[in-house]
Amino acid sequence: MHLKGALHVHTTCSDGSLSIKETVDVYENLGFDFIALTDHDYLLRPDCYDAVYDLTTRLIIFKGVELTVFEKGYVHVNRIDGEREILHIFNHPADLDLPVQKVIERIASVAKRFPIDAVEITSKGFRTPEFDTYEIAYKKIATDDSHSRSGCGRAWIEMDCMRDKDSIIKAIKKGRFWNCYAG
Repeated sequence: MHLKGALHVHTTCSDGSLSIKETVDVYENLGFDFIALTDHDYLLRPDCYDAVYDLTTRLIIFKGVELTVFEKGYVHVNRIDGEREILHIFNHPADLDLPVQKVIERIASVAKRFPIDAVEITSKGFRTPEFDTYEIAYKKIATDDSHSRSGCGRAWIEMDCMRDKDSIIKAIKKGRFWNCYAG
C-alpha cells in the first residue's frame, strides 16, 4: 500500500498553533496517511495526547516527543513510538549552524545515548542538501517540523508498506521510503 507521512509535527500540546484535531484535519485534507505528533518534551502537557482517542480519522497517528538532548549545547531527537517499534530521528542539523563535520561528531555523540535511526535533511520543511550526504551514515528523512498551518505539508516521506505503525517504522529503518517536497 502506498503511504504518505509526516514525522515531525507540533500542536498546542507544546509550541504549535493548531490543536491535535486541527492538525489532523489539515494533514488529512493534504492527503497524508500518517503523522507523528512530536511536541517538545519540556513543554508537553501531561495527558495532552489523550485527545487522539476522541478523534474520528483515517490517519495513523503516532505519539512521540521531541527530546532535548544536551550534547555540547543542545540538539533535538524525535522519539516516535509504534506498537512495539521505536524510531529515533536526529532533528534539523542545519539549525545547529555548524560545519557538516562538526554535526557528524555531534550525531555520533548523541548516538551513544540514543539509537539514532535517521537524520532530518530539512529545516522547517525546506531541504538542506549539505546534510543529504553519504558522510552522514544514517537514513535521511524529509520532515516539515510544522508548528502552524503554513508549515504543514512542506516536506514528507512516501513508502509502499503495510498500513500499521510497526510496518511503517520498520520500512523507515530499512530505508524503504523516499523524500518529497512541496513546490
